[in-house]
Amino acid sequence: MTEIIVIGGGLAGSEAAWQLAQNGFMVRLYEMRPNSPTGAHLTGDLAELVCSNSLGSNLPDRASGVLKNELRKLNSFLLSCAEASAVPAGAALAVDREKFAQLATEKILAHPNIQLIREEVKTIPNTPTIIASGPLTSDDLSKSIAKLSGEESLFFFDAIAPIVHADSINLEIAFRASRHNQSASDEGDYINCPLNKEEYYQFVTALQNAERIELRAFEETIASGVKAGHFFEGCLPVEIIASRGVDSLAFGPMRPIGLTDPRTGRRPYAAVQLRQDNLAGSLYNLVGFQTNLKFPEQKRVLRMIPGLEKAEFERYGQMHRNTFIASPKLLRPTLQHITRHDLFFAGQITGVEGYMGNIATGLLAGVNLARILQNKTPLTLPLETMLGSLCHYITHASLKDFQPMKANFGILPNLYLNKKIGKREKGLAYAERAQSSLETYLKENE
Repeated sequence: MTEIIVIGGGLAGSEAAWQLAQNGFMVRLYEMRPNSPTGAHLTGDLAELVCSNSLGSNLPDRASGVLKNELRKLNSFLLSCAEASAVPAGAALAVDREKFAQLATEKILAHPNIQLIREEVKTIPNTPTIIASGPLTSDDLSKSIAKLSGEESLFFFDAIAPIVHADSINLEIAFRASRHNQSASDEGDYINCPLNKEEYYQFVTALQNAERIELRAFEETIASGVKAGHFFEGCLPVEIIASRGVDSLAFGPMRPIGLTDPRTGRRPYAAVQLRQDNLAGSLYNLVGFQTNLKFPEQKRVLRMIPGLEKAEFERYGQMHRNTFIASPKLLRPTLQHITRHDLFFAGQITGVEGYMGNIATGLLAGVNLARILQNKTPLTLPLETMLGSLCHYITHASLKDFQPMKANFGILPNLYLNKKIGKREKGLAYAERAQSSLETYLKENE
């Protein structure tokens, strides 16, 4: 039987291995952790979430909700794991990160068609392969990829938000609520720390002047004309946002829209939201507060936030280098490499951003590799679908301006409606078109 190799046990690799195994193929899934640790992971579990614990909105009129509905139609393994380990998060799907990763690991270990191998793969195999090694691909494998493609890897920097213990949050100041009361519970699924105008500007000044962790030597090099320190706009550290203007945070992750401070009965000038990070409700992460400040500085500055005066940190924020390939030159919309029909790439290494995008590209790569081994035509999903447009974007974007992309309505073809409609109605129209298009395409390609 043909040996199939999947490199990387993150979201994309785990999903890809499962899809191949479900199609009857024997899969060798390679994951170098915990024997070879990375700068961001904490465990050796498969599908470990290293940044937020939120997989985005579940609402059908949001881009993330559209992608989730497509993945349900395509029988996503990891989406089912996420829904089985969900924690309260209003209209979003957030998970207990430990339970999610443990569930995914247990199921993969129990699958008779998957062999998990805890080794680093240093060169690209000559057998059918999916490379889903993620944003922290090892140096040796990166060199092998560059040698095959003739392109140097691009990279950007990604940052992780801090996590605090729930019992260290001052709930005499902080309050429970979801924006615009979008919550699965009466209390609200988020803890909110309100700031008045004076508190906000004092906090921003401290943030702007706080000491940051210096980049290491290997992070100060230049690759493919992209200079180190080139941040992905969708995951900027808060200190970088603050450096762009004193009001930047108030219109960004600290926007108070949809919140009312019960102490004043009014909307605060700014607010920091904390989202439950585990099922026990003992840990909360600071939403949108990715940071690269030195750890003592994080403790000092973040404790200036009302309600977090005595916050105890389970994990401080950090920043790490993320690697992704020049997909517009190297990949087809099927996620196949341009020079090898049996070599696929999936996940963040392709330039797809967001947990659901990683899962989705892993699913498509797994399905498509199975199809070509079954002598079927690989799927190129319609542009009207979120996954189809995501794959089209990363394989057709201008390389000069290529940045990681997450699911959003801006990459879909225009609706060309005859009348002007609201944002929610437009989102629902996109969702309806995506669902219809996917169903028709799948029927035609059964």
